[in-house]
Amino acid sequence: MRLSQADWRGFDRAALRPGILHLGLGAFHRAHQAVLTQAAVEAEPGPWGIVAVNLRSAQVVRDLAAQDGLFSVVTRGANGDSALVVGVTRGWLCAAEASDAVLAHLADPDIRVVTLTVTEKAYGIDPATGGLDRTHPSVAADLARPDRPTGPLGFLVQGLRRRREAGVAPFTVLCCDNLPANGRVLRRLVLELAEALDPDLALWIGANVAFPSSMVDRIVPAATDDTRARAGALIGAEDVLAVETEPFIQWVIEDRFPQGRPAWDRAGAVMVRDVEPYEKMKLRLLNGSHTLIAHLGILHGLDYVRDVMAVPELAAQVHDHMKAAAATLDPVPGIDLDAYMDQLIARFANPAIAHRTIQIAMDSTQKLPQRILAPAVQALPQGADAFAHAVGVWIAALAHRGQADDPRAAELIAAVAAMSQDDPSAPFFALPGLFPAPLAESRAWRDRVNAAIHGFRGRT
Repeated sequence: MRLSQADWRGFDRAALRPGILHLGLGAFHRAHQAVLTQAAVEAEPGPWGIVAVNLRSAQVVRDLAAQDGLFSVVTRGANGDSALVVGVTRGWLCAAEASDAVLAHLADPDIRVVTLTVTEKAYGIDPATGGLDRTHPSVAADLARPDRPTGPLGFLVQGLRRRREAGVAPFTVLCCDNLPANGRVLRRLVLELAEALDPDLALWIGANVAFPSSMVDRIVPAATDDTRARAGALIGAEDVLAVETEPFIQWVIEDRFPQGRPAWDRAGAVMVRDVEPYEKMKLRLLNGSHTLIAHLGILHGLDYVRDVMAVPELAAQVHDHMKAAAATLDPVPGIDLDAYMDQLIARFANPAIAHRTIQIAMDSTQKLPQRILAPAVQALPQGADAFAHAVGVWIAALAHRGQADDPRAAELIAAVAAMSQDDPSAPFFALPGLFPAPLAESRAWRDRVNAAIHGFRGRT
């Protein structure tokens, strides 16, 4: 039988009023924010049900509706598997089919927090300026038809416009995507879109809306038939939305919520004044290493992160990369970086987690700047060899695979076709807005990238 309200054993869901609207109903949200929000509601009851919105695909919304808003999260670790049924979701919508309903929720005074996990590429960030890319499809559409938004920025701006017109206090906007200073980045993008549409609205948003930054961490592989079968055996019901994950979970949040928030701190989240040291640690140590692992896996024909980590030579490269990245970090309050790196190595090697390297390698041009290139600039006076190696591995993997799952795929494939023997990285350094000037202008660093590419030449 399909998972339904009859399988729920927790709090009174009918009494749980929505207080959060979430954009991006993917696996990560279900295994992270939804889990911790449910734990917060259980620890301290309050009106913090989630209205889950998917921007494009309606199928996940239909599946959620068919299961009365329930889904399961399977945790896989050394002590075996366990499953949690999550019931904190109290509404579900596909924005492409029900934009008016989404806007109505955004205007509702009961919605006091909007969270987002839409991936880096959905925001429409101009890689050259860090500001709004007006040619991005959803940004261009929202500029042309602001009353019928399609992208996350358009929905935020129009939702805030409706609240301003109705005299309703604004919601807090909490970005949960892997962007450095994600709250500040999202604030800039929202303000630039609002300024283009209504300068007075932009002034109101700038003066009244909080955009705290946050850092999220949990490895959540793409769900498979095995995931769903495993969940079914554990919960005794069929769940097409089941996801699996690791035991580790972390959420660091800047504590700026003028209209209130769930008791996330009682669920294990760390509430801080400044999230930057934590997000830089995670982006450079975990995400940067993941990017290296993904492309090493592609080059060596290894499908999963755990497979890469099972090869001592490759695991050593990952460890060396982590040490180089750690050297670019300031102290992180409450964190022992050596212990954190050891923990990462163990997480990557977890034999129960089947995290595909090809999944991690997607959208790399959106990820490299913060994960690899920013620390490379910082480490350039010392050579930045580990980061040159990671970039060389990325380029070699593109050449080896012959295709790219990336917003700039056409440019990347053209760059692969233009690779020369003497200076194979040159077409990639010519890509507009990708490499910071200190790296692009350093002949010595580019030679180190080329050396890494040549090291894999037999595989490309």
